[in-house]
Amino acid sequence: MVIDFHTHTPTWRTTSWLGGAPFDADDFVAFMDSAGIEQAVVLSHDGLFDASPQANDDLAAFVGRYPDRLHGFGTVHPRRDDAAEETERMMRTLGLRGLKLHPWLQGFSMHEGSLDPVCEVLVATGGILLSHDGTPPYSTAAQIAALARRHPHLPVVLGHGGLHDTWREALAVTVETPNLYLCLCGTPPYAARHILAHAPEGKVLFGTDAGLSDRASQDYAVARVAEIDGWGITPEQRQAMLEENPRALLAGTR
Repeated sequence: MVIDFHTHTPTWRTTSWLGGAPFDADDFVAFMDSAGIEQAVVLSHDGLFDASPQANDDLAAFVGRYPDRLHGFGTVHPRRDDAAEETERMMRTLGLRGLKLHPWLQGFSMHEGSLDPVCEVLVATGGILLSHDGTPPYSTAAQIAALARRHPHLPVVLGHGGLHDTWREALAVTVETPNLYLCLCGTPPYAARHILAHAPEGKVLFGTDAGLSDRASQDYAVARVAEIDGWGITPEQRQAMLEENPRALLAGTR
């Protein structure tokens, strides 16, 4: 079975150039079943363009339909005065499991001090931080690793494993940073093979980026799962990436 650590809700209240077909939680779980996905981390899509409490409420309602299979990661904009308060609300009241940040789309630097109170709330509530990475200048792995080092008790996930341009950097900082994890999501197969061969044990996750398709069946995400068979990795590496590592990370933050 697969635990997909990087998926998205549809857009409900914003217009997004990333947006695809509309779908509901039933449609999404049907896609998961078709791809052999047991559980998925689901990230707010609307929240990347308008980091509002409403976006977190909508996400919580979506994942609440299948609480044993869907884990919601809400979002905030760290420069807003209520960012830490909203992080606490989404974790304690809404029951979300973590926070998604997209420094490139949301327009802030991972070095900003306004992130520290947000991270402190995540530590206190047992949350996980997943950040977009792989697109300079605001989303390099080293920038995200610097934040992780400021908050050594917070699990931090590189959401795309460096993509095509910065995957070597993503691997290097994951090796050097104990609380940093790497999600292979859009990372090219040759890079994925190298990362799996050299990353520390327990650190590599997998994601499809599902939710952005022009079909509710998320055909490209189904294909991404199937393509793993052609990566040339060992059964042990596959098992760790798809099930053991994400299950342990999610269980360790409850």
